[in-house]
Amino acid sequence: MRRERLTPAEVRRIALGAQGFSTSRPRGPITRHHIRRTLARTGLLQIDSVNVVARAHLMPLYARLGPYPVEVLQRAHAKKPRMLFEYWAHEASLLPVELQPFLRWRMERARRGEGVYKGLVHFAREKRELVERLYKEVESRGPLAASELDGESGSGGWWGWSETKKALEWLFWCGRITTHSRRPSFERLYDLPERVLPRDVFDAPTPREDDAQRALVNIAARALGVASEPDIRDYFRLKPDVSKARVAELVEDGVLYPVEIRGWRHAAYLHKDAQLPRRIDRAALLAPFDPVVWERDRAERIFGFRYRIEIYTPAHRREHGYYVLPFLLGDRIAARVDLKADRKERVLLVQSSHAEPKAPAHTAEALRRELERLAHWLDLDSVLVMPRGNLAQQLGPIK
Repeated sequence: MRRERLTPAEVRRIALGAQGFSTSRPRGPITRHHIRRTLARTGLLQIDSVNVVARAHLMPLYARLGPYPVEVLQRAHAKKPRMLFEYWAHEASLLPVELQPFLRWRMERARRGEGVYKGLVHFAREKRELVERLYKEVESRGPLAASELDGESGSGGWWGWSETKKALEWLFWCGRITTHSRRPSFERLYDLPERVLPRDVFDAPTPREDDAQRALVNIAARALGVASEPDIRDYFRLKPDVSKARVAELVEDGVLYPVEIRGWRHAAYLHKDAQLPRRIDRAALLAPFDPVVWERDRAERIFGFRYRIEIYTPAHRREHGYYVLPFLLGDRIAARVDLKADRKERVLLVQSSHAEPKAPAHTAEALRRELERLAHWLDLDSVLVMPRGNLAQQLGPIK
């Protein structure tokens, strides 16, 4: 598809089509094949420890595939033949194992102290003996959790970690160890890459740094469909100079086409594989870390949807709630709901529900169906709608 300019409606459909929303959800059982096809579109799944509704990396698959057995993803991550591995991409992420060679340049930079928390770099240099001792522990006894090595699990960011956890995370960032699997508590078990990655991936030659970066930019641009350079840069958290150089090279190679979009501050690029669906006919609840909305400026440009996660906002200052999920209806974001899975009471709490301006008349009906489907997937018995927000009354009681 070649275009010199795109309308806002076309941009929405291209972006959603690129992310897998232009096709129907699978009708039969969900298998590894469906996971692989979805990852071929999104490129990665962002990991986050917040478990208010479900773990962040589980939700994008649910939005695209519908209710699926979580065990299928868990096996793809932790069982042979392993399909996914963990590393820093768009924050901590699950990625297809085939991408591991294209991230080795980042691991090498980490070893030089680049692209890593400065405090962690300083710690690793000061504690070289500890780092090497723990590496040998993982080598001889892995897979191991940090808590097995020093009895501490740590808390928060790196500043809340024990020394053991800091050392292991440094080794992880450098690519010397990797995630073998995670416990139900979400604690990482560390092991050596050669024991985790498929042999053909581990033995694959390391691409040149610029070639690897170009591959990542290509993946990001294809996943976005149409995007500005900062959008593309953000997908794998590349540096501006790196991203600008690689985007320019892909334009020269005919992979990206400059395109005009009214109201965009930055130049826009259309990927050569982008499709323009005739329509988007899907309803889906999007997690805060879904690629459709994780870059807030892009979500506002494409959907006219101003979205801020308010987890760290004091309760009395929150506008829409603690853990708010946008509701995609067709090619628009029609509503947002503050959800919580109360597993003890086996109920999905809708703590607030707000319709967006110009939301379709059938928004409440469509959202009700999606909330029922989500509750069933989470193995909850009912949905409780709290009387907060301009959509709550229309949603009404849901069993």
